[in-house]
Amino acid sequence: MSALAPTLQAFFTDRLMRERQVSSHTIAAYRDTLRLLLRFAAERGGIGPSKLEIENLDAKLVGDFLDHLEHDRGSSVRTRNARLAAIRSLFRYAALRHPEHAAVIERVLAIPPKRFERNLVTFLTDEEVNALLAAPDRGTWAGRRDHAMLALAVQTGLRASEITALRCSDMHLEVGAHVSCMGKGRKQRITPLTRTTVAILRVWSAERVGQPSEPVFPTRMGGALSRDALERRLAKHAATAAGNGCPSLRERRITPHVLRHTAAMRLLHAGVDTSVIALWLGHEQVETTQVYLHADLALKERALARMVPADTRPGRYRPPDPLLAFLEAL
Repeated sequence: MSALAPTLQAFFTDRLMRERQVSSHTIAAYRDTLRLLLRFAAERGGIGPSKLEIENLDAKLVGDFLDHLEHDRGSSVRTRNARLAAIRSLFRYAALRHPEHAAVIERVLAIPPKRFERNLVTFLTDEEVNALLAAPDRGTWAGRRDHAMLALAVQTGLRASEITALRCSDMHLEVGAHVSCMGKGRKQRITPLTRTTVAILRVWSAERVGQPSEPVFPTRMGGALSRDALERRLAKHAATAAGNGCPSLRERRITPHVLRHTAAMRLLHAGVDTSVIALWLGHEQVETTQVYLHADLALKERALARMVPADTRPGRYRPPDPLLAFLEAL
């Protein structure tokens, strides 16, 4: 077995699991990246994955692998950069164990992430939110569950993984009502609830009657909803809302993250400071929340209304000669 194989195994067992105690999502993402890389390198060099050496994974091969992800597998630039981050994490760990390969490792670590266009965040207007919340059929058990789930998502901005992981013990609906969750990066946070959301959740909890360790929003079999199931339910209700008099939802893809953006924009419109919004959403850095300032046209229009216009008169260009006018018109 090569030197790469035990290093790779120790990277997962010692560095990621024991030292950093990363989440299962991070383990799965790094596993998939390195599995794709080893298969690519094995096919390129005609060597079995367990026999690959660190020098086989040089900067040129890693660069070719990243191009393969984009052009052959159709991965986005964001996905490419995430794969590169996983590879660089492995090579930083390998640099401590194999200084004899420092030159190869340094060149791989020097590969920069690729720049990409950042689109404005998508969020729902108040009319669209109301139409979406009215879409579930509350005459059915699933409709009442989905109504409570969507109301909670729009008000709190919880991530899809946080919503599906909520347990009955995480809901606190008495004085100082709030919901607690384990967020991204294993950060525990609490989010206050409005009176309307509390009323909706109390009705649902009385019907749910779940044990503290059971999911707040279960499937019919009692298990936790998956992310895919949550997205399908949301898409279904968005289509229903579009057909019930909200055509603006028809051409848009509504995801759980759109509801998270909506919660952030509603806080911003209410005059809440971005540092508080960052704490509300569980952002690691306040700068992450700045994207909502860029997307808020109403905020920019209010700033424009306070500006003093320049002291100048409008006008248009008049050519000094009929011949020039003819040429300008061509």
